[in-house]
Amino acid sequence: MEITSLDFKTNTMMPKKFSCQGVGISPGLKISGTPSGAKSLVLIVDDPDAVEGHFDHWLVYNIPPQTTTIEEGAAPGNLCINDARQKEWCPPCAPSGTHRYFFKIYALDCELALPVDARRIDIERAMQGHIVDKAEMIGLFSKRF
Repeated sequence: MEITSLDFKTNTMMPKKFSCQGVGISPGLKISGTPSGAKSLVLIVDDPDAVEGHFDHWLVYNIPPQTTTIEEGAAPGNLCINDARQKEWCPPCAPSGTHRYFFKIYALDCELALPVDARRIDIERAMQGHIVDKAEMIGLFSKRF
């Protein structure tokens, strides 16, 4: 399984349009190699370099397993509450230095039934024992570029 961006290569700077210095929309993504038995996908985008130690930017679950492209600004499934307390893409806005933004895709053997106020911990608990494959890529962002 593989996840790539339509707009930047892994371990390179993300274009400003996806950040707080631009229009702040989510980047386009491409998913390939999803296992044939997958029933749903989960996308988690987080920043482990955040001041508070970790920040969840985007939490999307029950993405149809046949999804191969996520268009810019699109929400391809159900959204959970991120660390900005929103159910949407929270654009990178690193206050200092260069931060890493991990785009993690998980293929599951089930769909998830989560409450409307679900957060990352709820997704992680529900995914336990159901992950059949996963992939990740990293985008970088710094306000100085």
